[in-house]
Amino acid sequence: MRKLILSLALLGLAAAPATAQSIGGKYTVAGTNFDGSAYGGEATITLTSETTCTIHWETGGSSSDGICMRNDNAFSAGYAMGKEIGLVVYKVEKDGSLHGLWTIAGKDGNGTEVLTPKK
Repeated sequence: MRKLILSLALLGLAAAPATAQSIGGKYTVAGTNFDGSAYGGEATITLTSETTCTIHWETGGSSSDGICMRNDNAFSAGYAMGKEIGLVVYKVEKDGSLHGLWTIAGKDGNGTEVLTPKK
C-alpha cells in the first residue's frame, strides 16, 4: 500500500509541469485599446522552459514580440512593438483562455486582452 501511495504521489509530481506546458500554442486575440476601440488577431506562444516562453502577436496590422512567464494562474509578458515597450498580465482561466490587462511604458491607461486557445 505504501508503494502505491508513493507511486501515485510521484505521478502527481510528474504531471505538474504539464499544466505549465499546456500554455504553448496558437491563440485568437480579442482586445481593447486605451480608448476602448476593439482589435483582434492571433498570438503564438512558444515554450522555452517549463515556466518561460516567447510570445508573438499579429494584431490590427502590426506585430510585436515578447518574453513571457507563467506562475500558477498568473501569466505575464514584456513586449516590444516598434520603439514602444509594454507589459501585459493575464489570469489563466480553467478553460485555457488568458484574460489580461496591458499597458505601454510612459503612457497613461491600459487596454484589455483575451487570448483564446485555437482548437
